[in-house]
Amino acid sequence: MIDLTINKDRLEQTIERIRERNFIIPTFAQMKAPSMIPDSIKEKLRSLELWDVTPENLFRITWKNEPTPKGGGYGGVNYLEIPSSLTGVDARIIALVGKWMPTGSHKVGAAFGCLVPPLVTGQFDPTTQKAVWPSTGNYCRGGAYDSSLLACESIAILPEGMSQERFDWLSNIAGEVIKTPGTESNVKEIFDKCWELRSSGEDLMIFNQFDEFGNYLWHYEITGHAMEEVLKKELRQNDNYAGVVLTTGSAGTIACGDYLKQIFPTSRIAAGEAWQCPTLLENGFGEHRIEGIGDKHVPWIHNVKNTDMVIALDDNVIVNLARLFNEPAGHKYLVEKGVPEAFIENLELLGFSSIANLAMAIKFAKYYELGENDIVLTVFTDSMELYQSRLKEMHEEFGKYQEKEAAAHFARDLHGLKTDHMLETRYTDRRRIHNLKYYTWVEQQGRTYEEIIAQWHDRDYWTSIQALLPKIDQLIVEFNERVGLI
Repeated sequence: MIDLTINKDRLEQTIERIRERNFIIPTFAQMKAPSMIPDSIKEKLRSLELWDVTPENLFRITWKNEPTPKGGGYGGVNYLEIPSSLTGVDARIIALVGKWMPTGSHKVGAAFGCLVPPLVTGQFDPTTQKAVWPSTGNYCRGGAYDSSLLACESIAILPEGMSQERFDWLSNIAGEVIKTPGTESNVKEIFDKCWELRSSGEDLMIFNQFDEFGNYLWHYEITGHAMEEVLKKELRQNDNYAGVVLTTGSAGTIACGDYLKQIFPTSRIAAGEAWQCPTLLENGFGEHRIEGIGDKHVPWIHNVKNTDMVIALDDNVIVNLARLFNEPAGHKYLVEKGVPEAFIENLELLGFSSIANLAMAIKFAKYYELGENDIVLTVFTDSMELYQSRLKEMHEEFGKYQEKEAAAHFARDLHGLKTDHMLETRYTDRRRIHNLKYYTWVEQQGRTYEEIIAQWHDRDYWTSIQALLPKIDQLIVEFNERVGLI
């Protein structure tokens, strides 16, 4: 769970560090509703760029930033509705856009959610401890960003096969960057490195997004409410919200589905993964190229009992669509097929896992035979800004992108997506997937047998985590008052 026990000695040191850094911590309520943010902070943001490493930008950890790289204020939720001319389905597919957060990814919110409870309780002391951020990419960038604001030593851990942009950025922010063997599928190697660091004798705290419920809680509250606002705006009289479709990764983002199901009980939650590594679908393993979604285990914070469908997607589809969406020949062909030019300009907002989310939303719509009165939600986690090196590699490997390739990718990998590699989960399917947690978390990572049983059988397990939100916000308010900068 999330431990909110106060460590008085460390708390005093932490308060002093925060005061030195001129640091005010936003509450979950302020991230959900930026109208609550003090005018003095809003004024400071007018002169700051979105990625500037400055404490004020913590107040930009929200889905409601004005979509501009500098000086933006706040507005409504950043989202896009994908035209049917692109998706090939009648259902309305709507996606929240993660680019307009600090670091260019919504993972900065997950990192914040993991860091703040131990920070405001004094369990984590940034003056003496190192913050360790294990990740398959964007999460450790968010963690390093937060740590830098605290003048705290940080260690970012991610697989060596991730895009070069991530390493380039981290080299200027993180205190240390550790490359583990493999790619996004090699999560155990990240966990092994964490155990190695634990045994080193250094004073550190490991913020593991795969088992930190702050990750779950941030998305349940902030992403969930953002999606609710979008639905309130977009649902017409006879419309139906069908469900949310997301690659699981750390299973943080999919927590928004738990919130939405409480409001829309008939809606569904679909979890996605790569067909090349079908862990949820058939207890499988492998390696793939959909960066940032981590596999070969079930995250501790995944509420599997609430997951209605598993969708696996061929990673070749993602690679091909990345070219279709970002090459001049691809844009030209999309225009010929009736996709509005104004929308084509937004395609750079979709990074690799975003393209995967879109493709799975299309498969979801086809499976349930959804029509023009049905809405499917997803998230564009980051943009192609973080994958330009991958486009260069594709040029070197496959040559210049031609119209004939665009036509093939549009017909086969976009409009031709089929309802293969999908599982509508029965009770026994969900129990099977949940039971996979045992091998990673109880046998390898030190979690208890009693808690894995509680996750499945205790009706209050997940709602008791959600109920911690008011207490955490109160602790943040009290912490800020003691710092004395408001």
